[in-house]
Amino acid sequence: MVHVIRFFLGLFIVCFALAVQAQNFEDIRRNAERGDAKAQTNLGVMYSYGNGVTQNDEEAVRWYRKAAEQELAHAQYYLGRMYAEGRGVSQDDAEAIGWFRKAAEQGLANAQYHLGLMYAEGRGVSQDTAEAIGWFLKAAEQGNREAQYYFGLRYAEGRDVSQDDAEAVGWFRKAAEQGLAHAQYYLGRMYAEGRGVSQDDAEAIGWFRKAAELGLANAQYYLGVMYAEGRGVSQDDAEAIVWYRKAAEQGNREAQYYFGLMYAEGRDVSQDDAEAVGWFRKAAEQELAHAQYCLGRMYAEGRGVSQDDAEAIGWFRKAAEQGNREAQFIIGYVYAEGYVVAQDNAEAVRWYRKAAEQGLANAQYYLGWMYAVGRGVSQDTAEAIVWYRKAAEQGDKDAQFNLGVMYLDGQDATRNYKEAYNEAVLWFRKAAEQGHKEAQYKLERLYQNGQSS
Repeated sequence: MVHVIRFFLGLFIVCFALAVQAQNFEDIRRNAERGDAKAQTNLGVMYSYGNGVTQNDEEAVRWYRKAAEQELAHAQYYLGRMYAEGRGVSQDDAEAIGWFRKAAEQGLANAQYHLGLMYAEGRGVSQDTAEAIGWFLKAAEQGNREAQYYFGLRYAEGRDVSQDDAEAVGWFRKAAEQGLAHAQYYLGRMYAEGRGVSQDDAEAIGWFRKAAELGLANAQYYLGVMYAEGRGVSQDDAEAIVWYRKAAEQGNREAQYYFGLMYAEGRDVSQDDAEAVGWFRKAAEQELAHAQYCLGRMYAEGRGVSQDDAEAIGWFRKAAEQGNREAQFIIGYVYAEGYVVAQDNAEAVRWYRKAAEQGLANAQYYLGWMYAVGRGVSQDTAEAIVWYRKAAEQGDKDAQFNLGVMYLDGQDATRNYKEAYNEAVLWFRKAAEQGHKEAQYKLERLYQNGQSS
């Protein structure tokens, strides 16, 4: 976020520079040499950006300093920037802080914002959130859009202030109306999610579009989502793809993942596994767990790349460590079977549990089985029943059958014979209806023996 804000601050200076460029360089120089502080500042800007003269940071610093020493706030601010960035002088945060403070105390909003930033990051001073917020607030109340955006984020996330969506929306709106793309994007998110405002997809689309047209990748991605889902606009896959591509080419990992899926499945594009792998890899290298999992699948199946189990497991592990439940299950299975890694039942149980606790039926079934047979954990029938039931209730037919067997064998000490028997029949029937052969056989035998109804 800080780098983006600095980028926009840079744009502000460029705009200032363009305003002075029209003046004759020699006239400005003559006035600067006579001691005119504004001319000295203008000359510094011209040297800083090479407007009408060869770019020269050292000369820019020299002229900024002359004006700054005459207490001109803009010159003090620009000189602070040069020290903060190490342009034309040795980088020196303490010196930067000094000049920012001089300008900030004269009421210059950009300097107040930048001084807040230095306190927030602990650059040139001890990190002090309260002091940072104080300067940001001064800047925001004067209309500094970056500071307004900062407060929007803080209120939206409840960082350093009480969480307040309505307050967040107010600050985002102030910055968004001044054309700050990140604020427009977040305001769109607030409308899309109904946070701090009534949910309104059409309004969300409007703000996403503004930010997207300014080139913000996250906004381009969300605009694609809105077109893909027909939210606030007529559903339009072609338009969605246009915006997804813009975002993906700028490095938005969600959009890159989306393109990977599209090429892998041949949705709205010609199916192309190699292209899918390329997009999955881009997103995976940005730590997107879903993309890491999909890239692992491509290596495991040899789609778009040479088949490579070790590479597959490497990507599955990355995804698993970020909480992807499908990858956690696969890593558990790999340890249980000793496939490519040393066989380790305890490690298998650990990964199965992670996936099971996230509701993955396969993992719940296998965790139940590990408890039932005592692999990697102490044998525990009651715990096995708990996990089998979770999987069975999600429709896992193997879990349904095993649960039926456990009830029929009287392994649930909390139920009497009749209750357990009825439960067994119930779960055999559910598994049988899904084509589970052993469940069908069990159910048939119960019918033949006149024990089922």
